[in-house]
Amino acid sequence: MKLAIEFPAVSYREGPAMVARMAKGIEDIGYDQLDIYDHVIMGYDIEGRDKSYYSAKMPVLEAVATLSFAAAVTDRIGLGTEVLVLPQRQPALVAKQFSTLDMLSGGRARLGIGVGWQASEFEALGEEFKDRGARTDEAIEFIRTCWREDRIDFDGEYYNAEAMAMEPGSPQGADLPIWVGGNTPPAFRRVGKYGDGWLASRVTDADFAKRSMDAIREAAVAAGRDPDAIGWQSMIAPPPRPGDDKGKTFYAEPDRVAARAADLKKMGFDAVALNATAIFQSGARSVEAILDALQVLHDRIRTEVG
Repeated sequence: MKLAIEFPAVSYREGPAMVARMAKGIEDIGYDQLDIYDHVIMGYDIEGRDKSYYSAKMPVLEAVATLSFAAAVTDRIGLGTEVLVLPQRQPALVAKQFSTLDMLSGGRARLGIGVGWQASEFEALGEEFKDRGARTDEAIEFIRTCWREDRIDFDGEYYNAEAMAMEPGSPQGADLPIWVGGNTPPAFRRVGKYGDGWLASRVTDADFAKRSMDAIREAAVAAGRDPDAIGWQSMIAPPPRPGDDKGKTFYAEPDRVAARAADLKKMGFDAVALNATAIFQSGARSVEAILDALQVLHDRIRTEVG
Protein backbone atom coordinates (compact mmCIF):
# COMPACT_ATOMS: atom_id res chain seq x y z
CA MET A 1 0.00 0.00 0.00
CA LYS A 2 1.30 3.47 -0.89
CA LEU A 3 1.69 5.91 1.99
CA ALA A 4 1.40 9.64 1.40
CA ILE A 5 1.95 12.62 3.67
CA GLU A 6 0.10 15.90 3.41
CA PHE A 7 2.92 18.31 4.21
CA PRO A 8 2.67 20.49 7.35
CA ALA A 9 3.02 24.15 6.38
CA VAL A 10 3.44 24.91 10.08
CA SER A 11 7.04 23.67 9.72
CA TYR A 12 7.93 27.11 8.28
CA ARG A 13 7.93 28.50 11.84
CA GLU A 14 11.29 26.81 12.44
CA GLY A 15 12.83 28.33 9.31
CA PRO A 16 13.59 27.22 5.73
CA ALA A 17 16.21 24.68 6.80
CA MET A 18 13.63 22.83 8.85
CA VAL A 19 11.12 22.85 5.98
CA ALA A 20 13.83 21.07 4.00
CA ARG A 21 14.48 18.78 6.96
CA MET A 22 10.80 17.86 7.05
CA ALA A 23 10.68 17.02 3.34
CA LYS A 24 13.85 14.94 3.42
CA GLY A 25 12.86 13.29 6.66
CA ILE A 26 9.52 12.15 5.21
CA GLU A 27 11.38 10.57 2.29
CA ASP A 28 13.99 8.95 4.54
CA ILE A 29 11.33 7.33 6.72
CA GLY A 30 10.01 5.56 3.62
CA TYR A 31 6.85 7.38 2.62
CA ASP A 32 5.96 7.18 -1.07
CA GLN A 33 4.31 10.54 -1.73
CA LEU A 34 4.60 14.09 -0.42
CA ASP A 35 1.50 16.18 -1.09
CA ILE A 36 0.74 19.78 -0.19
CA TYR A 37 -2.60 21.54 0.09
CA ASP A 38 -3.39 24.79 -1.69
CA HIS A 39 -4.78 28.11 -0.62
CA VAL A 40 -3.41 31.42 -1.85
CA ILE A 41 -5.36 33.70 0.45
CA MET A 42 -7.80 32.99 3.28
CA GLY A 43 -10.93 34.85 4.31
CA TYR A 44 -12.09 36.09 7.69
CA ASP A 45 -15.62 35.29 8.77
CA ILE A 46 -17.61 38.46 8.07
CA GLU A 47 -21.27 39.25 7.56
CA GLY A 48 -22.60 38.08 4.20
CA ARG A 49 -19.87 35.47 3.67
CA ASP A 50 -20.16 31.71 4.15
CA LYS A 51 -18.37 30.61 7.30
CA SER A 52 -14.87 29.34 6.59
CA TYR A 53 -13.76 25.83 7.48
CA TYR A 54 -10.48 27.20 8.82
CA SER A 55 -8.98 30.28 10.41
CA ALA A 56 -7.95 33.11 8.10
CA LYS A 57 -4.57 33.00 9.86
CA MET A 58 -3.99 29.30 9.11
CA PRO A 59 -0.43 29.01 7.75
CA VAL A 60 -0.34 27.96 4.10
CA LEU A 61 2.81 27.70 1.98
CA GLU A 62 2.37 28.23 -1.75
CA ALA A 63 2.03 24.74 -3.15
CA VAL A 64 4.18 24.71 -6.29
CA ALA A 65 7.00 26.76 -4.75
CA THR A 66 7.13 24.40 -1.76
CA LEU A 67 7.13 21.30 -3.96
CA SER A 68 10.01 22.76 -5.97
CA PHE A 69 11.91 23.39 -2.73
CA ALA A 70 11.21 19.81 -1.67
CA ALA A 71 12.37 18.49 -5.05
CA ALA A 72 15.80 20.01 -4.47
CA VAL A 73 16.37 18.09 -1.22
CA THR A 74 14.78 14.73 -2.10
CA ASP A 75 15.57 11.99 -4.61
CA ARG A 76 12.76 9.42 -4.69
CA ILE A 77 9.49 10.54 -3.18
CA GLY A 78 6.56 11.58 -5.38
CA LEU A 79 5.64 15.28 -5.28
CA GLY A 80 2.08 16.49 -5.69
CA THR A 81 -0.84 18.57 -4.56
CA GLU A 82 -3.82 17.50 -2.48
CA VAL A 83 -5.35 19.50 -3.92
CA LEU A 84 -4.53 22.47 -6.13
CA VAL A 85 -7.62 24.65 -6.55
CA LEU A 86 -7.42 24.56 -10.33
CA PRO A 87 -10.23 26.94 -11.40
CA GLN A 88 -8.75 29.85 -9.45
CA ARG A 89 -5.45 29.53 -11.34
CA GLN A 90 -4.51 30.05 -15.00
CA PRO A 91 -4.34 26.55 -16.52
CA ALA A 92 -1.51 27.35 -18.96
CA LEU A 93 0.57 28.53 -16.01
CA VAL A 94 -0.31 25.39 -14.04
CA ALA A 95 0.77 23.27 -17.03
CA LYS A 96 4.08 25.12 -17.14
CA GLN A 97 4.65 24.91 -13.39
CA PHE A 98 4.07 21.16 -13.23
CA SER A 99 6.03 20.32 -16.37
CA THR A 100 8.93 22.29 -14.85
CA LEU A 101 8.50 20.58 -11.48
CA ASP A 102 8.47 17.23 -13.24
CA MET A 103 11.63 18.06 -15.16
CA LEU A 104 13.53 19.39 -12.14
CA SER A 105 12.46 16.44 -9.95
CA GLY A 106 13.30 13.78 -12.53
CA GLY A 107 9.73 12.75 -13.28
CA ARG A 108 8.23 12.74 -9.78
CA ALA A 109 5.39 15.26 -10.18
CA ARG A 110 1.67 14.55 -9.75
CA LEU A 111 -1.01 17.20 -10.19
CA GLY A 112 -3.88 16.74 -7.75
CA ILE A 113 -6.77 19.10 -8.43
CA GLY A 114 -10.08 20.15 -6.92
CA VAL A 115 -12.73 22.79 -7.57
CA GLY A 116 -12.37 24.64 -4.26
CA TRP A 117 -14.92 25.82 -1.71
CA GLN A 118 -13.94 29.35 -0.67
CA ALA A 119 -15.78 31.90 -2.81
CA SER A 120 -13.94 34.84 -1.23
CA GLU A 121 -10.60 33.38 -2.37
CA PHE A 122 -11.83 33.21 -5.97
CA GLU A 123 -12.99 36.81 -5.69
CA ALA A 124 -9.61 37.97 -4.36
CA LEU A 125 -7.88 36.21 -7.26
CA GLY A 126 -10.21 37.69 -9.87
CA GLU A 127 -11.89 34.40 -10.81
CA GLU A 128 -15.56 33.39 -11.01
CA PHE A 129 -16.77 30.92 -8.37
CA LYS A 130 -20.11 29.77 -9.76
CA ASP A 131 -18.78 28.22 -12.99
CA ARG A 132 -15.72 26.61 -11.40
CA GLY A 133 -16.80 23.04 -12.20
CA ALA A 134 -17.14 23.61 -15.94
CA ARG A 135 -13.91 25.59 -16.01
CA THR A 136 -12.10 22.80 -14.17
CA ASP A 137 -13.10 20.26 -16.82
CA GLU A 138 -11.92 22.51 -19.63
CA ALA A 139 -8.73 23.42 -17.76
CA ILE A 140 -7.79 19.74 -17.48
CA GLU A 141 -8.22 19.33 -21.24
CA PHE A 142 -6.16 22.46 -21.87
CA ILE A 143 -3.35 21.31 -19.56
CA ARG A 144 -3.21 17.92 -21.27
CA THR A 145 -2.99 19.67 -24.63
CA CYS A 146 -0.07 21.77 -23.38
CA TRP A 147 1.76 18.64 -22.25
CA ARG A 148 0.96 16.57 -25.34
CA GLU A 149 1.24 18.82 -28.39
CA ASP A 150 4.30 20.43 -29.98
CA ARG A 151 1.97 23.10 -31.31
CA ILE A 152 -0.75 24.11 -28.88
CA ASP A 153 -4.09 25.02 -30.44
CA PHE A 154 -7.04 25.06 -28.06
CA ASP A 155 -10.44 26.60 -28.68
CA GLY A 156 -12.56 26.37 -25.55
CA GLU A 157 -15.40 28.25 -23.94
CA TYR A 158 -13.15 29.60 -21.19
CA TYR A 159 -9.56 29.07 -22.35
CA ASN A 160 -7.94 29.57 -25.74
CA ALA A 161 -4.51 29.27 -27.35
CA GLU A 162 -3.51 29.57 -30.97
CA ALA A 163 -0.19 28.40 -32.42
CA MET A 164 1.66 28.28 -29.08
CA ALA A 165 4.39 26.02 -27.69
CA MET A 166 5.59 25.04 -24.22
CA GLU A 167 9.21 24.00 -23.79
CA PRO A 168 10.95 22.27 -22.23
CA GLY A 169 8.77 19.23 -21.91
CA SER A 170 8.81 17.01 -18.85
CA PRO A 171 9.96 13.40 -18.37
CA GLN A 172 6.37 12.16 -18.04
CA GLY A 173 5.04 14.37 -20.83
CA ALA A 174 1.32 13.97 -21.42
CA ASP A 175 1.36 11.04 -18.97
CA LEU A 176 2.11 13.33 -16.02
CA PRO A 177 -0.68 12.12 -13.72
CA ILE A 178 -3.67 14.24 -12.82
CA TRP A 179 -5.58 13.03 -9.77
CA VAL A 180 -8.93 14.51 -8.82
CA GLY A 181 -10.18 15.27 -5.33
CA GLY A 182 -13.71 15.42 -4.01
CA ASN A 183 -16.43 13.26 -2.45
CA THR A 184 -19.39 14.38 -4.60
CA PRO A 185 -21.05 13.03 -7.77
CA PRO A 186 -19.53 15.75 -10.00
CA ALA A 187 -16.09 14.85 -8.65
CA PHE A 188 -16.69 11.15 -9.38
CA ARG A 189 -17.66 11.96 -12.96
CA ARG A 190 -14.53 14.13 -13.29
CA VAL A 191 -12.26 11.36 -11.94
CA GLY A 192 -13.71 8.83 -14.36
CA LYS A 193 -13.59 11.10 -17.39
CA TYR A 194 -10.23 12.79 -16.80
CA GLY A 195 -8.37 11.48 -13.77
CA ASP A 196 -5.55 9.05 -13.23
CA GLY A 197 -6.74 8.61 -9.66
CA TRP A 198 -9.21 9.67 -6.97
CA LEU A 199 -8.02 11.72 -3.99
CA ALA A 200 -10.79 11.05 -1.49
CA SER A 201 -11.33 13.00 1.65
CA ARG A 202 -11.73 10.93 4.78
CA VAL A 203 -13.83 7.84 3.98
CA THR A 204 -15.18 5.72 6.83
CA ASP A 205 -18.22 4.10 5.21
CA ALA A 206 -17.52 1.03 3.07
CA ASP A 207 -20.86 1.37 1.27
CA PHE A 208 -20.04 4.97 0.33
CA ALA A 209 -16.62 3.88 -0.91
CA LYS A 210 -18.17 1.17 -3.12
CA ARG A 211 -20.83 3.48 -4.56
CA SER A 212 -18.22 6.16 -5.24
CA MET A 213 -15.77 3.79 -6.92
CA ASP A 214 -18.57 2.24 -8.99
CA ALA A 215 -19.64 5.71 -10.15
CA ILE A 216 -16.05 6.55 -11.08
CA ARG A 217 -15.62 3.30 -13.02
CA GLU A 218 -18.91 3.85 -14.86
CA ALA A 219 -17.80 7.37 -15.84
CA ALA A 220 -14.48 5.99 -17.07
CA VAL A 221 -16.17 3.39 -19.26
CA ALA A 222 -18.54 6.03 -20.64
CA ALA A 223 -15.50 8.16 -21.55
CA GLY A 224 -13.79 5.21 -23.28
CA ARG A 225 -11.14 4.91 -20.57
CA ASP A 226 -9.82 1.88 -18.66
CA PRO A 227 -11.42 1.88 -15.20
CA ASP A 228 -8.79 -0.54 -13.90
CA ALA A 229 -6.05 2.04 -14.53
CA ILE A 230 -7.49 4.47 -11.95
CA GLY A 231 -5.68 4.82 -8.61
CA TRP A 232 -7.40 5.17 -5.24
CA GLN A 233 -6.14 7.27 -2.32
CA SER A 234 -8.00 8.40 0.79
CA MET A 235 -6.89 10.66 3.59
CA ILE A 236 -6.94 8.76 6.87
CA ALA A 237 -8.13 11.85 8.77
CA PRO A 238 -7.92 15.60 8.07
CA PRO A 239 -7.01 18.26 10.64
CA PRO A 240 -9.68 18.49 13.34
CA ARG A 241 -11.92 21.53 13.19
CA PRO A 242 -12.51 23.79 16.21
CA GLY A 243 -14.28 21.94 19.00
CA ASP A 244 -13.29 18.46 17.79
CA ASP A 245 -11.33 17.47 20.89
CA LYS A 246 -11.53 13.75 20.06
CA GLY A 247 -10.10 14.40 16.61
CA LYS A 248 -7.09 16.12 18.14
CA THR A 249 -5.93 12.87 19.74
CA PHE A 250 -6.43 10.59 16.73
CA TYR A 251 -2.89 10.69 15.29
CA ALA A 252 -1.40 10.24 18.76
CA GLU A 253 -2.84 6.69 18.79
CA PRO A 254 -0.95 4.58 16.20
CA ASP A 255 -3.26 1.59 16.60
CA ARG A 256 -6.29 3.68 15.60
CA VAL A 257 -4.44 5.11 12.61
CA ALA A 258 -3.30 1.66 11.46
CA ALA A 259 -6.81 0.25 11.89
CA ARG A 260 -8.20 3.06 9.70
CA ALA A 261 -5.57 2.27 7.04
CA ALA A 262 -6.54 -1.41 7.15
CA ASP A 263 -10.22 -0.51 6.74
CA LEU A 264 -9.40 1.65 3.70
CA LYS A 265 -7.39 -1.17 2.13
CA LYS A 266 -10.40 -3.48 2.53
CA MET A 267 -12.55 -0.85 0.79
CA GLY A 268 -10.25 -0.99 -2.23
CA PHE A 269 -7.94 1.96 -1.68
CA ASP A 270 -4.34 1.30 -2.72
CA ALA A 271 -2.95 4.42 -1.00
CA VAL A 272 -3.65 6.37 2.16
CA ALA A 273 -2.59 9.88 3.17
CA LEU A 274 -1.63 10.97 6.65
CA ASN A 275 -2.12 14.64 7.52
CA ALA A 276 0.98 15.96 9.24
CA THR A 277 -0.76 19.18 10.29
CA ALA A 278 -3.18 17.05 12.27
CA ILE A 279 -0.17 15.26 13.78
CA PHE A 280 1.07 18.69 14.91
CA GLN A 281 -2.34 19.35 16.45
CA SER A 282 -2.22 15.99 18.22
CA GLY A 283 0.77 17.15 20.27
CA ALA A 284 3.89 16.83 18.06
CA ARG A 285 4.76 20.52 18.22
CA SER A 286 8.07 20.65 16.33
CA VAL A 287 9.54 19.35 13.08
CA GLU A 288 11.53 16.70 14.90
CA ALA A 289 8.53 15.64 16.97
CA ILE A 290 6.38 15.35 13.82
CA LEU A 291 9.06 13.24 12.14
CA ASP A 292 9.29 11.01 15.21
CA ALA A 293 5.52 10.52 15.10
CA LEU A 294 5.63 9.85 11.36
CA GLN A 295 8.26 7.15 11.91
CA VAL A 296 6.10 5.40 14.50
CA LEU A 297 3.02 5.64 12.32
CA HIS A 298 4.87 4.45 9.21
CA ASP A 299 6.18 1.37 10.98
CA ARG A 300 2.81 0.58 12.54
CA ILE A 301 0.88 0.99 9.25
CA ARG A 302 3.43 -1.04 7.27
CA THR A 303 3.04 -3.85 9.80
CA GLU A 304 -0.73 -3.71 9.40
CA VAL A 305 -1.15 -3.30 5.62
CA GLY A 306 2.27 -3.75 4.03
